[in-house]
Amino acid sequence: MPAILASLLRALLLALGVMLVLAGGLWTLQGLGLVMWPAQSFMLADRQWAINGVIAMLMGLALIWLRRFMPHGRR
Repeated sequence: MPAILASLLRALLLALGVMLVLAGGLWTLQGLGLVMWPAQSFMLADRQWAINGVIAMLMGLALIWLRRFMPHGRR
């Protein structure tokens, strides 16, 4: 794999992983009723969204963890 492509892929995995962890955290807190924002959200105090949030966070952590096994792009 070319070095620039490997570096780009590692950065993309990190960015997607962080976004999934952050979004999943928000969904979990909203689903548990701990974050009541926005006030009219259908996700508030809905157990299914707490579960979806945990799944999203686990997927994000998996992407960050898998990134460790990608080539660094250095020669």
